This record gives sequence, C-alpha cells and structure tokens, in this order.
Amino acid sequence: MFLSTREMRRAPWRFALLTGAVGLLVFLILFVQALTGALVGQFTGALKHQSADVLVYSAQARKNLEGSVVPPATVGSIAAVPDVAASGRFGEGTFSVRAADKLRDAALIGYELGKPGAPTSLTQGRLPRAPFEAVASSRNRDEGFDVGDQVTLEKGGRTITVVGLADDVNYSVLPTMYVTFDTYATARADASPGARTVWPSAVAVEVARGASPNAVRDAINARVAGVEALTRGQAVKESPGVASVGESLGAVVFLCFFVVAIVAGLFFLILTVQKASALTLLRAIGIGAGVLARSLVVQVVAVVAGGVAIGAALTKGALAASSASLGATLTARQLAQTGAIVFVLAIVASLGAIRRVLRIEPIRATIPGDVT
Repeated sequence: MFLSTREMRRAPWRFALLTGAVGLLVFLILFVQALTGALVGQFTGALKHQSADVLVYSAQARKNLEGSVVPPATVGSIAAVPDVAASGRFGEGTFSVRAADKLRDAALIGYELGKPGAPTSLTQGRLPRAPFEAVASSRNRDEGFDVGDQVTLEKGGRTITVVGLADDVNYSVLPTMYVTFDTYATARADASPGARTVWPSAVAVEVARGASPNAVRDAINARVAGVEALTRGQAVKESPGVASVGESLGAVVFLCFFVVAIVAGLFFLILTVQKASALTLLRAIGIGAGVLARSLVVQVVAVVAGGVAIGAALTKGALAASSASLGATLTARQLAQTGAIVFVLAIVASLGAIRRVLRIEPIRATIPGDVT
C-alpha cells in the first residue's frame, strides 16, 4: 500500500489522466445504458405498465400490436380457455390530435373498464370512468396532456378529457392515452368512416389465482386458432423495434467495455516496463514479488474506483440536464453492475503487467544495463 500510494503521489498527473479516461468511458457506458432503458420504455411502456398478465395478438401480426386485429368470435374463445379469470378487448391506434393548440400524433389504448388492460402506474388523478376520459403519460404533461387538459381528435372533432397521469406508459415514443374501449372504437370509426365494426387489436387476459401466465399462454396458443398469446414480459421484450434498439446500443456499450480493458492493460504494462529498473532494485533489497504485485493491484483498484465515481457523477449530471426530453434515469443496480464489470476487466487486463512484476529476478540488479 505504501509503495503504490507513494508512486501515485509522485506522478499524480499520470494517474489522474488515466482515471479521467476511465471515467469518461464509464460515463459513456452508463449514459448509453440509461438511454437504452428510456427508449425501450417509450416504445413499450404502455404494454409493460398495464394489468393484463397475457396479451393475445392475431398470428399474422408477428407480435406487432399496431398491426394486430382479433375477430369477435376469437375473443369469446379466449375467454373459455381454462385458467383465464377475466379477459377484455384491448385496442391500440395512432391518431392525429390537437393538444395545447398543436397538431401532433398520439396513441390511444382502449380497454374495457373493470377488465384487464388498465394502466398500473397511475401517479395523479384517476382512471377513466366514462367515455372520452383518459389517463395520459406523465412525460407529456407539458405538451397538453396534463390533468384537466382537453385533447381533440382531428378526425371527428371529439374531445377527450385527461383525468389522470401515469408514469412510463408511452407507446411507439408517442404521447399515449388510456381510454375506454368504446372511446377507442369511436375514434377508430371516425378515422375510417367506411368501417362497420371495430375489432380489438388484442385480447387482454388475467390468469386465475395460482395459475402460471406461461401455462395460460401455452393453453391459448394450443386451443385457439389464428392467435399468438404472449406474456406481458414477452410482449415488451419481443415487440418489433425493441430488439434492434437494444442490439445497436448494446454494441456501443460492449465496445466501451473493451476499450476500458485495453486502456487499463496498456497503461499498467507500459508503466511496469518504464520502472523495471526500480522494481528490480526493490527486489534486490528484499521486497517480495507479491508485495510489488499487490501494490500494482492497489493502483488498478484506485484508478478504476476513481473512474467509476467520475463516470457516475457525469452521468447523473447529464441525465438531470436532459431528463425533460429523455426521461432516462440511472439506477443503483446499473451503477453497481457496470462498476463490477469494469473492475474485473481492469484486473484481467492488468494480468500481463502483474505477471511481469512477478517474474522480476533480484539477481538482474547485478547485471550492468539490465533493466528487465
């Protein structure tokens, strides 16, 4: 410990630069992870934070709620499957609306009152009790979707009153409103005047107490033709677009982890080579190889700890500055996992330098000009 801290005090800028470099890489990793979570949440938050245990799409939709249509006869067949405690029509559509005197697109999620599909993350106000009442995403409250605001459907001219706000219920990165299924059907009929009836996009299912959502999903798929049942978690993870976003940003995170390992490994290896003569003399006067190796490990830990602290501070500052537009947050779990991975990678990358230290022979101090 004495050797490691003394060296760091003698060359503070060298270690400070490495700590700063690690901190910037950790910042990028944490920020991208938070951004990924925010984007996925804005794509599928409406599916994650609704009360149905299972969502049943048409098989042709390929897990895309927007492209799914379930016939009325199929809705009844799903309700008759064993261990389906309750089921209800669940609709989704994108509509042009006027909110805060601006024309914009918004998603309407229609569900049957008293049945599965209601939002579960209500933070203000109440759930809809009558037609043309809505719970909106709290992320869009400043865009004309706050409690008490009036949102007008461009086609049909009908007005929806926001009576509640819920967290993380956006769908397809759009302002989203939960309404009664009848309200959704009316909006859909107004947008398509030639349509005689409005079919639901999916069926929201609540499983019986003690039953497994996976088992009910499998039973629906086996007993009902032309549908694809997904658990709530599946509907979120396998929604089109989510996987590609996760893979693209995940590649950036992987690259940053790789760079952390390369930077830390090369720095300490070069540092070990530069001070080879000093390390040889220390071995010659009786300092054990293990002591020198532990000193190097202490330096690695100190640099990485400082880098993680800097990265966390920068990430929190960046997310605070952009919270209004991104809605991204840094969780303690993300920080702990990232820090642990960076520590492990830095130690593994430094094994070359540690091995070089352990191989130093004291006898080399007696060889003129030999510094290895």
